[in-house]
Amino acid sequence: MANGELWQTIQYFMDWIGIFAFALSGALLAVSKDFNVFGAILLAEAAGLGGGVFRDLVIGVPPVAFTDVGYYLAPVAAALIVFFTARAHRGEALFRAYVLLDAAALALFSVTGTTKALGHDLNVLAATTLGVGSAVGGGILASVIANEPPAALRWNRDLYVLPALVGAGAVAVLHATGWLNVVTASSASVIAFTLRLMGLRYRWHTLRAYVWRNPFAGMRQVPVLQESPPVLGNWPAHEDHATLQFNSPFAPAQPQFSDPGPVPKPPTAVPFPAPPPPVQSWPPALHTTPDGWPAARDTHPETRS
Repeated sequence: MANGELWQTIQYFMDWIGIFAFALSGALLAVSKDFNVFGAILLAEAAGLGGGVFRDLVIGVPPVAFTDVGYYLAPVAAALIVFFTARAHRGEALFRAYVLLDAAALALFSVTGTTKALGHDLNVLAATTLGVGSAVGGGILASVIANEPPAALRWNRDLYVLPALVGAGAVAVLHATGWLNVVTASSASVIAFTLRLMGLRYRWHTLRAYVWRNPFAGMRQVPVLQESPPVLGNWPAHEDHATLQFNSPFAPAQPQFSDPGPVPKPPTAVPFPAPPPPVQSWPPALHTTPDGWPAARDTHPETRS
C-alpha cells in the first residue's frame, strides 16, 4: 500500500474514533439534561459531526458526514449506548473512560482537521484555525443546542482549546518545514492529548480578564442603587427628560378610594383552661367544690348516720 493510501486509511479511523468519542460526550450532556432518545441522538450527532461539517463547508467540499454512512451511524450508536445505560454512568471508572476518549478525540481532530485543510491548499494560519474549529466546534454546537454555556469558552474549566491549538499549530509547523508525515502527525496528537490530560490532572485553567481577576477593579464593585418606589404625583424627573415640560388643560386625576368602613376588632382570646363560673347565691343545701364548681346536693340528709 502506498504511503498516501496508508495515511488516508489511518486518518479515516482516527476521524471515526474521534466522532464516536465526541458523540459520547454529547449524549452524556443530553442525558444530564433529561432529554429523550431523539434529543440524545441529536446532541450526539452535533457533538460528533459539527466540527467536521464546519471544516468541510469552509474548505468547500461535500461534508464527509453526509457521504459516508459510517460517520453518520457512529454518533447514533454512541447515543443509544449512553441513553440505555444511564445507570452505569454514575460509576467513576466509566466517567474517566469518557474523559479519556474525549481528550483523545480532541487531539485527533486537531491533527486531522489541520491536515485536511493543508491538503486543500489553505495557508498555515487558516489550516490551524480550521483544525481548532473541527476539534472544539462540535462540543460548542451541542452546548448551544442544550442551552448550556460551552465548557471550551469558560475560564474555570480545564484546558480545552489550548491543547487543540497546540496540536493544530504543531501540524502546521511540520508542514511548513517539510517534516509532516504519519509519525510526526501522530506525535503532534500525542502532545495535544498529554497537555489535555495534564490540564485535567493539575486543574490548569485559562486566564481571566484583568477586571475580574483584580478584586479592586470597577466592574464587580459597581454599587446597586436601592431606590424607594416613587410616590404618585411626585415622579422623579430624569435629566434627559427635564426639558420635556408641557401644561395640560385637564386637571390631574386624583386616585379615589372608597371608605372601607370601621375595621372589625379581632375576637377576644379565651384563656385555656376556662376559668370557673362566677360565684352565685346558691341555696343553703348546695355546696361548691374546692375549684369553685357546684357540688351535688344531698337531698336525703336524714339517711346519714
